[in-house]
Amino acid sequence: MEKNKLRKVSATGPIKHTGITLKEPADYAAGIPGVKAALSHTFKEMGVVKSLSTLSHMNQKEGFDCPGCAWPDPDHRSNLGEYCENGAKALAEEATSKRVDADFFSKHSVEELSEWTDFEIGKSGRITEPFLLKPDSSHYEPITWEEAFQLTAKHLKELDSPDEAIFYTSGRSSNEAAFLYGLFSRALGTNNMPDCSNMCHESSGVALSETLGIGKGSVTIEDFEKAEVVMVIGQNPGTNHPRMLSALQKCKKQGGKIIAVNPLEEAGLIRFKNPQQVEGIAGGGTSLTDIFLQVKVNQDVPLLKLIIKKLAKLEKEQGGVFDQEFIKEKTSGYDALLADLENYNEADLLNQCGVSAQLIDEAVELLTQKKKIIICWAMGLTQHKNGVENIKECVNLLLLKGSIGKPGAGTCPVRGHSNVQGDRTVGIMHYVSPKLNSAIENTFGFAPPTKAGVDVVRAIEAMHEGKTKVFLALGGNFLSAASDTLYTAEALTNCELTVSISTKLNRTHLVTGKTALILPTLGRSEKDMQGANQRYLTVENSMGKVHRTKGVLKPASGNLKSEPEIVAGIANAYFGTNHQVEWKRLGTDYELLRTKMEQVLNGFNNYSNRSASTGFYLPNNARVADFSKLPDGKAQFSVCKLPQHKLSNDEFLLMTIRSHDQFNTTIYGLNDRYRGIHNERRVVFMNERDMQKAGLAKMDHINLMSYYEGIERKAENFLVIPYNIPQGNLAAYFPETNILVPHNHFADKSYTPISKSVQVKVAKI
Repeated sequence: MEKNKLRKVSATGPIKHTGITLKEPADYAAGIPGVKAALSHTFKEMGVVKSLSTLSHMNQKEGFDCPGCAWPDPDHRSNLGEYCENGAKALAEEATSKRVDADFFSKHSVEELSEWTDFEIGKSGRITEPFLLKPDSSHYEPITWEEAFQLTAKHLKELDSPDEAIFYTSGRSSNEAAFLYGLFSRALGTNNMPDCSNMCHESSGVALSETLGIGKGSVTIEDFEKAEVVMVIGQNPGTNHPRMLSALQKCKKQGGKIIAVNPLEEAGLIRFKNPQQVEGIAGGGTSLTDIFLQVKVNQDVPLLKLIIKKLAKLEKEQGGVFDQEFIKEKTSGYDALLADLENYNEADLLNQCGVSAQLIDEAVELLTQKKKIIICWAMGLTQHKNGVENIKECVNLLLLKGSIGKPGAGTCPVRGHSNVQGDRTVGIMHYVSPKLNSAIENTFGFAPPTKAGVDVVRAIEAMHEGKTKVFLALGGNFLSAASDTLYTAEALTNCELTVSISTKLNRTHLVTGKTALILPTLGRSEKDMQGANQRYLTVENSMGKVHRTKGVLKPASGNLKSEPEIVAGIANAYFGTNHQVEWKRLGTDYELLRTKMEQVLNGFNNYSNRSASTGFYLPNNARVADFSKLPDGKAQFSVCKLPQHKLSNDEFLLMTIRSHDQFNTTIYGLNDRYRGIHNERRVVFMNERDMQKAGLAKMDHINLMSYYEGIERKAENFLVIPYNIPQGNLAAYFPETNILVPHNHFADKSYTPISKSVQVKVAKI
């Protein structure tokens, strides 16, 4: 079922092609083409003068934090610009001159807009004022802020239980807004706070918490210059975190080596042409990857087991390979890990991972000699049924080498959105933290709920089953980000009210509850004014550093509010002015809000002062090799099982990926120039031998189908592109292929959808 029950809206948009052009995949990232692409996007959306002026303030100490990824800023910022191509594109989307206003919505119904592609919807422009979609209407119409707040409060007051409300959070909100949002949810009486990390790095958080005692990475950006080996596993930094390439380049220039592990050989890990250096403009750039291990989709555990097994053999024969002093003093479970390795045959592990034996031996030889090792990863490890164990196997390798809690070594989960880690730090979580609850009660005078809430997967199920009635979203494009698109669409339409706090139009605004509100907020790059005074907010980067962000642009409209103001406005309308929490004041007085946050959150003492300039690092026990809160007071080795994918002869394992013109669900353009795809998104990358076996030729049209519990899910009309990808594997872009990901198949413990290992069949059209 593709249509909304109340309105004839499409959950997926049109199934059409846009005129593909194919070129050879690139063998380097950035350089002059990156500069041209960045400026082309910004000039088109913002104009030349505004673009150059604003870009010069992005990621600078007195400027604003990039609304894109969470890669940290170096202490010494480049005067030429501390941003990447995709950061510039993110700014262009936010600071565009296009507007979605009352006239726009009077011309276009939600039915019509839903038939646009996600790219076309996103290019509509900035939302200028609050809008209401009534149950009997197919057009949004303006509504005042106070009316919007009162309408939301009315629906919340009509709930039979606070657990009939869901408070979703995306990763772009500030620490202050997220804290206030979580406070409101708890004051209402529910822990239903799913967030976007449930769909990406929740597996990392679970694995790292259980093994190292903290659900965050342990390295800082300075560690990359000290590392002897950096392993980049299941990650494509050239597209998803381009500024990471500078850190990898510094590692190489200091003599470090890079091992890349991925089903696709990505341009950004082959070579980097730094556009701020002469060799990046006129020369050949920096070769990054020393050893490329082209692993089959989700066969990272067999690969890592094989590497560890070979290292263990060398340790037994000659010693000095493992850090035995560290293992004895700081870890638990070493003997069980070695005993488990005896259950596996090297030839079987080699066959299962699909990597060349010679290359694995080269990696083993390199790792044998080195102690300062960083392992970086992203969704290529987390979005599988065994996502948690994927990360635990990485931790096993680091613990064996003593590569935790020392300079140039440690864990590095690379977060995809600019403050997704900060949201969790300040209290956005569906589970219960007794320590946090106690601090909130002591500070604000109410007792938070002690019943666990729902994550994203269970929130969708609750909405689909009619157990929840109000869905609020602090940012994000929930429908396009979630798995099982049609199921999620049906879930949203079951709600009585859906509320989106957003900067721009997206598909979630079109597939809604019976009543829907869009509440427009300031962008990261815009000035947040209170009278004549400009306020600032804070965010946390991927490595646990909190710092300020302060916009420089005039807001897109005079009728926008900041996220804290919007959250406080709803809370004040619900509770009134006699509540023990001064909602309205907290939403406007950020200094008071940060003072309250200091009292609640660990490590936030002297918050405002320390967030100035370069910011401050939050406490991190793994960074200092303190595992005292874990069993036996030690880091934990893990015995991990091999992944199980029982594929029939006509089935493939599909991984969803981003194009280069994309950040999460935001589509900047229709090109994926690093992979040679231009002006098209409905493509499937396929091994040529698999194409021959299936009777397919280049550019054939196919449908993709997944079958879980006998239910057919279909993604229609894709073009087959021959590509260097392991046999039995496919790759295609999301959100177009999210329709194939079953909502009820997810990682053990973390509930992260299996978006990187979906069993599918293909059918030629």
